[in-house]
Order: sequence, then C-alpha cells, then structure tokens
Amino acid sequence: MVEVGVTTALARRVAQLAGCEVKPGAPLAPLISVRVGGAAEALVRPRSPDALVALLKLARDEGVPVAILGGGANTLVGDGGVAGVTVKLPGDMFAEQVELGADEGRVTLGAGAAIVKLVNLMRGNGLVGAEFLAGIPGTLGGAVAMNAGTKNGEAFRVIEAVEVATADGVGWLTKAQVPHAYRHSELPAGGVVTRVRFLLPKGDVAASKVVMDADLGYRKRTQPLSQPNFGSVFTNPPGDHAGRLIEKVGLKGHTLGRAQISTLHANWIVNLGGATARDVLGLVTLMQTRVREETGVDMKPEVKRMGAFLP
Repeated sequence: MVEVGVTTALARRVAQLAGCEVKPGAPLAPLISVRVGGAAEALVRPRSPDALVALLKLARDEGVPVAILGGGANTLVGDGGVAGVTVKLPGDMFAEQVELGADEGRVTLGAGAAIVKLVNLMRGNGLVGAEFLAGIPGTLGGAVAMNAGTKNGEAFRVIEAVEVATADGVGWLTKAQVPHAYRHSELPAGGVVTRVRFLLPKGDVAASKVVMDADLGYRKRTQPLSQPNFGSVFTNPPGDHAGRLIEKVGLKGHTLGRAQISTLHANWIVNLGGATARDVLGLVTLMQTRVREETGVDMKPEVKRMGAFLP
C-alpha cells in the first residue's frame, strides 16, 4: 500500500532526470473524476517528450511499472495506491497547431490537453465533424487509448495520426497503424500517446453548434454529470444497452457504502461523498454478476483499473 508523504528511492531516482516533476506519495483521488483511490508511489509530470522518453527508459531498464493517467474520466484507482511510476502529461506540453486548407483542416494537440480544447478549436476555425466529442470529459490521450465517443461517433473517425513515445524514442503512427475498435485501441507495447492530429472538414459551424448543444442537453438530462463519476461503467453489448440490462435486474439506485448505481442512468456509478474504491468495485462486480446470472449477457467494463484494490 502506498502511503502519502513517503519519499521513495524510486522518486529520488526519477527526480534526477532532467525535465521531470516528481511528487512521491501523491494522492490520486483528486485527479480521478469519481474521487476515490489511494496514492501514487511517484506521480511524474514530464515537461518534454525527451523527458518522457528518459523516464520510460529508466522504467524499462529497472523493471518499474508505469501507469498512464489522463484526465481520470474513465479510471478507477485502487485504495492501495499505484506502485511504480504514474505518468500525467501536462496539458501545455505542446503548442496547438492548426493548418487550414480549402476544404479541410488539421488540428494537432498534445495528449494532455482536454478534449474540449479540440472542440473549441474546431468551432473557432470553421471546422466540423467532431461534434460527438463535445461534453466528453478527459484528455485527448485518453480519447485515443479508449477510442472515446458516443452513439454518434468515435475518436478514430476524425483522427489522422498519433504520436507515441516509447523508451526508444518518439514517432508518428498513421490511423491505419493503430488497430482500433469500439472503445478500444492497441498502442505499441509501453507506448504513451504524446500528440494527436485530427483531420476535419470545413462546414456549417452554426449547424454544428446546434448539434452539440442538443447532445449536451440530452446528456445533462439523462446522466448524473453533477456528481463524481467515471462515466459509463460498461460498454454496450451488441444490439443492447448496458443501462437497460442493469435496470432490468433491479439494481438502479442500489448503494454500497457511499457509492451508488445512479438513479438517473443505471450504467453510471456515483460517489455520494466519502466512497472508497472498494465500494465502487463492489458495485461493478455486483452489476456484472447479476446481469450475467439473470440475462446470460457478459458485460465488459469500460473503466480502466489502476493500482492495488484492497479486499
């Protein structure tokens, strides 16, 4: 179990790398949208791609585990904390780049930037096509890793290329070089997304805004956005909806400790205040088990788990 305030030998070694800000024993719950979980053995913010590569090389050479923390929007950190290095890329590691052509534009942003940054740049430069990303929390790196989206589209529909850092260096991969599917992508082993390039058509910005406003309004009415949560718990099974199945087996509103299956949307878990990762994971397990037993559907979690989960 990682204890807050403990200075580890690992943190001291990482601190010797140029361009890395290190916080040993850093609490992670404030960085996770559901607001639960323990501390990081070493929370590291590399300030440049070279610093990130050096960090990944140190971790590889010394056998240190590496966890990547984006915006924490679809992440559940265990109460026992996260051993090794937890990497969080600064949102301002890279300057934004916008290249406009006659009919389309390319927008390149750092992986640590919030998804809303892309939406704002799209709207401000006469571009359309990524309306489905409006309102999705988290970072662009996380959007790549999980191929984030809604029923109206997914990230790789508008991604042209992804820059990835490994212990051996940094390089660009085209969309075709990154296998991806529903809520999933396959990055190179040990790779960390550093930048993302989007290809968007020019279009009717006013009409685009209408679509985004309507989608945001729907989300506010049907999802518990005002409470700490990590978004959808499970991906939708083929031809069905996870929320419908969870509600069907009578779990909507069910509470464990200070965590609750939302009364607004059964595929969301909310922190009522003071919840633990154990509470949340208990609900995830209950939802999955009950639906499997009563409907035969094996639901797949969408949330990413990090760290040690206490019994």
